[in-house]
Amino acid sequence: MSTLDFRRASRVADAVAWLREEPDAKLLAGGQTLLAAMRLRLAAPSLLIDLQALPELQGLREDGAQLWVGAMCTHASIAASPLVRQRLPGLARLAAGIADQQVRNRGTLGGSIANADPAACWPAGVLALGATVVTDRRSLSADDFFQGMFSTALEPDEVLLGLRFPMAPRLHYLKFEQPASRFALTGVAVARAADGVRVAITGLGHGVCRWTEAEAALSARFDPAVLGALTLSPERAGTDLHASAAYRAHLAGVLTRRAVLQHLTSTP
Repeated sequence: MSTLDFRRASRVADAVAWLREEPDAKLLAGGQTLLAAMRLRLAAPSLLIDLQALPELQGLREDGAQLWVGAMCTHASIAASPLVRQRLPGLARLAAGIADQQVRNRGTLGGSIANADPAACWPAGVLALGATVVTDRRSLSADDFFQGMFSTALEPDEVLLGLRFPMAPRLHYLKFEQPASRFALTGVAVARAADGVRVAITGLGHGVCRWTEAEAALSARFDPAVLGALTLSPERAGTDLHASAAYRAHLAGVLTRRAVLQHLTSTP
C-alpha cells in the first residue's frame, strides 16, 4: 500500500521543486475536488503540497483598470469582498451562487479553474470576462488556458498565482442547477464591454466554451430578440443521466436570453 506524504510550501519555488521531484504530487488548495476524488479512490497522489501559507496566492486588490484575485481566495471571500461587489458585482454574484456555504468557505478560485470541471461555474465567468491567468512563469489568456474537459494549459510543475480581471465589462451569470450538487447542468455567462460581448457556456459536458455566433449577434445589437433565430448545436453538448445533449443546448439559448435581459433591466 502506497504512503501519502504532506508538505506545506512556504515559497512558490518550494512547490515547483516538489512537483518536479514527485511526478505523482498534487497541489492542495481548498481540497473540495481533490479530497473527494481521493476518498473515491479516483486519485492517489504520493504527495500533497499545501498552498495556504503562500502570500503570493493570497490577496484581492485593484490594480489599475484590473482586479487582481489571488488563486487561494475562497469563493466566500470573493462574494463578500466590498471591492469586488463595487467594481465587478457580477463576479461577486457568481461566487455567491457556488454550491453551499461550507464549500464556498473552503473552495478557491484557483483550485476551481485548475481543475476545469466541465460543470463548474468559475470557468464560465473567467472566460466571458476575458481574464488573464497568471502563473509562476507566464500569463495566459482565458481563451488559451481552458483546453477541454478537466484540461488546461498548466504544465505539471506550474503553479497558478492568481487572475487579473478587466473591470470595464458587466457580467451576468445564470445556471440551471443539478439539484444535488448545485453544479451547472448548463450555465451561461454574458459579459458586455465597450468593445463587444462575450458569451461563455459551462455544463455542456466537454469543457467551458464560447458561443461566438451569439457574441456576434449581441455585439451588433444587444437585445435578446436577436438570439431568436440562433440555436446552439446539440453536437457541442453531451448526454448523461442528468440531461440529453439537446436539452443542454436548449438551456444554453434560454439562459443566454435571460442573462441579456438581466443586463438590460438591472442596475450596473
